[in-house]
Amino acid sequence: MPLIDVSIARGRSPEQLRALISALHTAAVDTVDAAPENITVIVREIEHEHWSRANVTIAERNTSKTTE
Repeated sequence: MPLIDVSIARGRSPEQLRALISALHTAAVDTVDAAPENITVIVREIEHEHWSRANVTIAERNTSKTTE
């Protein structure tokens, strides 16, 4: 019973998120022979201010790109 939990920065369209869910579902069926009815996919959208890499948030990176 696969549980696929994905965190992604907020900002994708509903269509993009739906395509992601579908692709993950299909990957679980194809790669680990999971029964489709037993697959759960959770997509967590994270605010840009709450996601950082190398001590810089996405919001900070986006702000610095617009001021360059």
